[in-house]
Amino acid sequence: MFVVPPILQLLRPADWVKNVFVLPALIFSLPRMVEDGVEITAALWATLAAVAGFCATASGFYAINDTLDAASDRQHPVKCQRPIASGAVSARTGLVLGVLLPPVSILAAFSFDPGLGWILLAYGILQVLYNLGLKRCHGLDVMALAGGFTLRAAGGAAAIDRPISVWLLLEVFFLTLFLAFIKRQCDLQIAKNSNAEGWKSPAGYHDEHELDWGTCLSGGLAVVVFVMYATSGHARQVLGPGAEGLVFLTPFVISALLRFHRRAREGASDSPLAAVLDDRIMFLSAGAFGLGLAVLLAFPELREALDGILMTSSE
Repeated sequence: MFVVPPILQLLRPADWVKNVFVLPALIFSLPRMVEDGVEITAALWATLAAVAGFCATASGFYAINDTLDAASDRQHPVKCQRPIASGAVSARTGLVLGVLLPPVSILAAFSFDPGLGWILLAYGILQVLYNLGLKRCHGLDVMALAGGFTLRAAGGAAAIDRPISVWLLLEVFFLTLFLAFIKRQCDLQIAKNSNAEGWKSPAGYHDEHELDWGTCLSGGLAVVVFVMYATSGHARQVLGPGAEGLVFLTPFVISALLRFHRRAREGASDSPLAAVLDDRIMFLSAGAFGLGLAVLLAFPELREALDGILMTSSE
C-alpha cells in the first residue's frame, strides 16, 4: 500500500481537486470558442497552468495554516493527524514551504499572463489576511474562503483571455460558501462525536442549528443562481439556443447538496472528492450532472431541439 510522505501530506494534494473551479470558464466558453475558431489546445494548456499556479499557492498557505494552528489541531480527533500537529513535519519546514511556494507561483503566473498574475496575487493577499485573523472572525472566515474560490474562477477566465460572467462568479461564490459552512459543520460534529471537549472552533461556530441555517441559505442561493443563469440571455449568448436545457440538471445539483449536508451532520469527511468516492448517491449525482452538461455542450443539435420545445425570453 502506498503511503503518502508527510511532507507531501502537508501540501494537501487531495485538496488540489478544489482547483476544479478554475475550469468552468473554459468549459462554458467551449461552444463559442469552437464557433470563433479559437485554438482549443492552447486554451487547455493555459487553464492547466492556472490550475498549477493555484495548487502551488494554496499548498503554501496550507503549510502556513497548519503551522499556526498546530496547537489547536492537536485537540481535534482528526486534525491531530496533520503532519505538523502530529510532529511528522517540523514547524520550521512548514514555514519555509509557506514562505517560498506562493511568491514563486505568483511570479510564474505574471510571466505567463499578467491578468492571471494579478488575480493570483489577490488570492495570495486574501490568504494572508485569512491567516492573520479572518479565519477567527465569525462569518468573515467563510466568505473569505468563498472569495478565494471565486478568484479561482476569475483566474480561469483570465488564463484563456475570456470575459468573466457575473453569473459564474455568483454561482461559484454561493456554492463554495455552502462548502465552507459544510466544513465547519463537519469539524463541529466530529469533535462532538469524539467528545473532544478541548477543541474549539477558531471562529466560534458552536451551534449546529446556526450552521444548518448557513448551509441552507448558501445552498439555496447556489441553486437559484444556477437556474437564473440557465434561463438568462447571457447563457443563450454563450452556449447558443437551447441553453435553457441546463435547468434539467437542477435535480442533480439539489441531490448533491442535500447529500453533502447529511454527511456533514453525520461527521463524515468534508472533502468533495471523498464524498464523491465514498457516497453512491453523491457519485451518481455528480456523474449525471457532468454527463448531462457534456451532452448539452457537445451536441448543439440537442440544444436547438430543446429551443423548439421550451418557451424562452426574447433576450
